[in-house]
Amino acid sequence: MGKFVVVVLDGFGIGAMADAAVARPGDERANTLRSILADQPDLKLPTLEKLGLMNAFGSESQCMKFSPDANFGKSDLMHHGADTFMGHQEIMGTRPKMPEMVPFQEKVDAVAQHLQDHGHRVTFRENSGLRYVVCDDYVTIADNLEADLGMCYNVTAPLDLIPFDKAHEIAELARQVVTVGRVIVFGGTGNTMEDLYAAEEVKQGKFIGIASAKSKSYEQGYQCLHLGYGVDKNVQAPTILTGAGIPVTLIGKVADIVANNGGKSISCVPTTECMNLTIQAFQTMEKGFICTNVQETDLAGHSQDSVVYREKLEQADAGLARLMPLLTEEDILLVQADHGNDPDIGHSKHTRENVPLLVYRKGLHGVRLGKRSTMSDVGATVCDFFGVHPPQNGTSFLPLLAL
Repeated sequence: MGKFVVVVLDGFGIGAMADAAVARPGDERANTLRSILADQPDLKLPTLEKLGLMNAFGSESQCMKFSPDANFGKSDLMHHGADTFMGHQEIMGTRPKMPEMVPFQEKVDAVAQHLQDHGHRVTFRENSGLRYVVCDDYVTIADNLEADLGMCYNVTAPLDLIPFDKAHEIAELARQVVTVGRVIVFGGTGNTMEDLYAAEEVKQGKFIGIASAKSKSYEQGYQCLHLGYGVDKNVQAPTILTGAGIPVTLIGKVADIVANNGGKSISCVPTTECMNLTIQAFQTMEKGFICTNVQETDLAGHSQDSVVYREKLEQADAGLARLMPLLTEEDILLVQADHGNDPDIGHSKHTRENVPLLVYRKGLHGVRLGKRSTMSDVGATVCDFFGVHPPQNGTSFLPLLAL
């Protein structure tokens, strides 16, 4: 039994999904890699090229060609939309459920009642005829104003005044009665309720919330958890593996959004540092699962900056070049994305695209993984590799990777 490493190049899609025109109108034009190549035609990523990036993409560029020995495929997204949080839950084996997109106004009374039923004090704040919840004096529950409106609710607290675990308990109760994609609980130290109230905003006459960037929550002592709709850590690969005594290390943004209570989670953003930590974890681990998220590619997509996107891809490629020689026949490396983030599509949101699946195993050549219907096939393959029971969702392709 060896090591299984998954590196997620966040937002690095390779072309719109077939349902994009219906699921996310406008995204049918999306192709993150194509846009980067159009802007940066001399882009050269030798390691990803060797792994079969252009094979998965379906065409060659000026400087990158098909790799005849590559093991490659691509995958649809099963989750609704194109979301980093739900994308990683899907990768780990969650079967996505269709969330609602509704203003918090439609849930405010149900949330308030549920909190009161569980012994919490509830008051309301009102602006422009819209209400949101204040629980136990120091926790606000309202619309998230940064994501697609109606997709998430925020639970925000000044952590000098209430512990994060108490805010988390309140968020879990809200999660029980709402069906939006995410309930996000976060807070920082050094701010007050007055700072939160000063960040109160109304959008489109239907949504009311605390503008995160204005709440001073990020300035110091920041803590955050994302609670997804229909997400159960017990049916995901990390919990299954650690329960069976298999070490799990999560690095980068995945450490912040995937439950890994029995393993090691390392938050990190800089691409080179994420790759260095991945190599260190690989070298010090006798056996186990490593998943690394390279977030800066996604951030470059949000910034609509293909120059920075290129730089981050080159850094990731260099890290992979250092990692691959360390692998033996016992080990597997898989490089993928979680959705697209086309820098040239004309907006700064994620795009609903197929993602590459690029596999390296020393001595394995020319394997075609085909087009997978869900990224959960990765989590299922990881569990199969370690001989544990499968996650909730996905079909293992481990038999295709046998030497």
